[in-house]
Formats: sequence, C-alpha cells, structure tokens
Amino acid sequence: MPRRVLGSSPQLSRATLDRGQPSQLPERGLAVLAPLKPESDKTTLHHYSLSLASYASPKNPNTKTPVAFKTSATTAQFKTYKPVTPGLRHLRRPITEHLYPGPPIRALTIPQRKKGGRNNQGRITVRHRGGGHKRRLRNVDFGRTEPGLQRVIRIEFDPGRSAHIALIKHSNPHANTPLSYILACEGLKAGDDYTFDEATASLSLGVLRAMTILPGYVLPVRLIPTGTQIHSIALRSNGKGQLVRSAGSFGIVHGAKYTQVRLQSGEVRNIPHTCIATIGRVSNPNWKDRSLGKAGRARNLGRRPSVRGVAMNAVDHPHGGGRGKSKGNKHPRSVWGWLTKGKRTRRPGPKGNTMVIKERPRGKEKRQT
Repeated sequence: MPRRVLGSSPQLSRATLDRGQPSQLPERGLAVLAPLKPESDKTTLHHYSLSLASYASPKNPNTKTPVAFKTSATTAQFKTYKPVTPGLRHLRRPITEHLYPGPPIRALTIPQRKKGGRNNQGRITVRHRGGGHKRRLRNVDFGRTEPGLQRVIRIEFDPGRSAHIALIKHSNPHANTPLSYILACEGLKAGDDYTFDEATASLSLGVLRAMTILPGYVLPVRLIPTGTQIHSIALRSNGKGQLVRSAGSFGIVHGAKYTQVRLQSGEVRNIPHTCIATIGRVSNPNWKDRSLGKAGRARNLGRRPSVRGVAMNAVDHPHGGGRGKSKGNKHPRSVWGWLTKGKRTRRPGPKGNTMVIKERPRGKEKRQT
C-alpha cells in the first residue's frame, strides 16, 4: 500500500477544492482549477495544479459533483511504500494512473529473442546483460506515414523503453493497419485528435502559423517555429524518427540554412528541411529519478551485476590484484586495457560527422553547464 505521496500538502483539503472555480476549459483537456484565493490576509495557500475528472456544471456552479483526484506532475510525482520489506524501503516509482492496465494489442507486438550479451559465436560482447522477465516488443510507428484523422485510444506502458506509448486509431479506411502504436509525448491523453497529411509539407509558413500546433503533431522541421520543443527527429527524408526518443527528452529548434536542433546533450546538429519531427516533449519525464529499491528488480530488467575492477584479480582486470583496495598509480582503464576516461570516440577532423555544428560539452565545460 502506498504510504505517502511526495510533494502533497496537508493544507489542501476537500473544502478548499470546493471553493475553487474552474478556469476556461481548453479544447483538449479536463478542467483545471484556478489559483485559490485565501479567505483572509493571515491565511497563505500554495498554488497547485490539479486535474479533475469532473467539475461543477456551468448552469449551476454550486452543484457539487464527485471529484476523482489525479496527482499532477507539479504536485505529486512519485509514490513511496511502507517498508514492510527491505525491497520496499527505497522503492520510488512515478505516478502513472493514466496508463491502461490491460495487455497490449498482440498483433502489434513481436516476441523478444534474448541474446544474453553474446554474439553469433557465443562470446560475451556486451557485459552485464542476461536473464530478465519474458516480454514482447511493441511495434512503434516512428515514420508516421498514415494520413488522415487519428485519435488516441489509450496510453500504455512499454517495458522495452523508458517513455510511454499511445495506441491510435486511423480514420483512413485504406490504412495498412487500423491501429498502431506511437511514441507518446507529454500531455497526450486518450481522446485527443490530430491530423497528419503529407500535403502539410507543401504549406507555407504563414498558413501553418495560422493553424494550431499541438503536442503530437508531425511536421517537417522547416515549418516548426524556432524555440519549439520537438522529439522523434528523423535524419533523412522519408525516414523514421531516430533522435530524442527517451523519456522526458526534447530538442529545441534553432533554425538556419539547415534546421539546427539542440539536443539534450548540448550538441547542435544540422537536420535537413525535409525531415519530420514531432511537436512536444517525450512522456514520462520522471523516469530518470525513479529508484528500483532492490537488486532483484534490476535482474528482472535483464541487468546482471557490475563488478569493480579493484575487486578482481590481476589476471581479470588492469585494476585488480594487490593486497590493498587500490588500483595503484594507474590511469583508469577498461577490462580490455583501454583508457576509459576522457578518451574521444568520435573521429575528429573533416572526416568526422559534418552535420554536427557544436559538439556536446565534455569535462570541465560540461560541469559548468
């Protein structure tokens, strides 16, 4: 049973919620309570943003209807548990009450064939991999090529990625599949409608700015205004989204001859004008701050233990051996003897990646940002 919710306030009571008046309702979304005014000058209340499943009727604002409370990202982000076992003491999970609790569409999934970090010769090429819970991979449509009106049916959990996915239904009767999965952006919810058409690429910038651009829309990067947060960015024309797909990540459009996009790492990269990108930020931004609580949950994810080099023998690691607990006066190296800190992995010079305008910050520059 959940013990408490981080970020909640004891000053927010049911009577206080009854005094709040709903603000102007957006076209896409539920009612949002306006900031509450204190009864007197001596009373101080904090401002909260709560999503309500029902609200008072406009004809009779005094009507009190049952309210289903849903914690918002600005009030309560995680839930902790009563430590009845050691594995629950430090467990912290993001609140995901909006996710569909049932199984996925089986036709849109494929079985995962695990390799355990081995190659075709049976040798370990990726360490600390193996085991894990049995799962099916979701076929996520990163190309977004189906035109017409599309409606979000539900938001689902995907065990194969950190972000959530959305099940959408295509209104086009000639679509390849009536249903498909897409990467859910922040703010996307069941019942939202949006339109994607290849003819959008031929619109002028003035006509497009007269339209309402909402999160989840797919547009060529040349039509996206400067400063807009985007994700699922393609690198080639008619290609699928490859960049900025993890939970909570986003890129920012800068604009130039090419469309310059600043990524989460600080790298600024040129993107061709004809490539598509999705408006908004990837869903589930609190994923990085979660705590598994125990080693068993990491094993369920297919992660094996990571042993330090100083804890090994000298034959197994360059840091191993010795009677003390130090690697000695040696530069940090990997298990294969390669320098492991500060070593550049991208080829510099004119033969490197010419689409990168500014590389991501490293070392002292990274610590200052």
